[in-house]
Amino acid sequence: MPAPKNPFKAGLKGEKAMIGFWLSLASPYTAEIAAGAGFDWLLIDGEHGPNDIPLLLSQLQTLAAHPVAPVVRVPIGETWMIKQVLDIGAQSVLVPMVETAEQARQLVRAINYPPKGVRGVGAAVARASAFNRIPDYLVTANDEVCLIVQAESKAAIDAIEEIAAVDGVDAIFIGPADLAADMGYPGRGTEPVVLETIEKAILRIQAAGKPAGILNSDPKLANRYIELGAKFVAVGTDVTLFSQATSNLARSYRGDAAPQPVKSTSSY
Repeated sequence: MPAPKNPFKAGLKGEKAMIGFWLSLASPYTAEIAAGAGFDWLLIDGEHGPNDIPLLLSQLQTLAAHPVAPVVRVPIGETWMIKQVLDIGAQSVLVPMVETAEQARQLVRAINYPPKGVRGVGAAVARASAFNRIPDYLVTANDEVCLIVQAESKAAIDAIEEIAAVDGVDAIFIGPADLAADMGYPGRGTEPVVLETIEKAILRIQAAGKPAGILNSDPKLANRYIELGAKFVAVGTDVTLFSQATSNLARSYRGDAAPQPVKSTSSY
């Protein structure tokens, strides 16, 4: 019996864009609510959300009962950290702050078992192998892991083609907030030069033969990126939706001005 099929990795090869949602509240309860909403994929954020390994695990266990593909973002591309999230059952891993092809090559090694990589062989005690009940896990796991690298700086955008050319990088995700800040526009991701850079990057990633992804809660921009061919697009975050809804609810009872959208300045 081989490793379980990875629906997110399979979806990257489909014709339609996969629509996703960001989970940053570090709550299995919130994850379960989002899992029933009908999204194609959910991102459990270990970089900016207050998640640790047990919390990541509990959310993966929650999502397993629903037809939605989980993706885990690690805080940083450390081999030991990637090993841990793979062992608890993550198959799709998003790594932030990747700027060079060499970094990408090291991440490919981290996510794969030997001889292709250096992932530690501890599957016998791991959830990933159903606790050693998947007899062919070690020889089939590499086929189902999915490495997504996050380009969110000028250096990364300049190196898009080199990063995309790395065998084993399955997709490239653009981080718009950090990219805007690195370009000199912190909190101003809708500056024309930033939007132009993002659009060109999406096209360059596709031209290099890799799927492109992004997060944007503005429906106009999200749909624009889908039109450009972005293959996986997150369209909102749990924190932002909850913040906006609670602020507007309180405002409506205080007799304040009409509800206003809450602008997100968090780093994606």
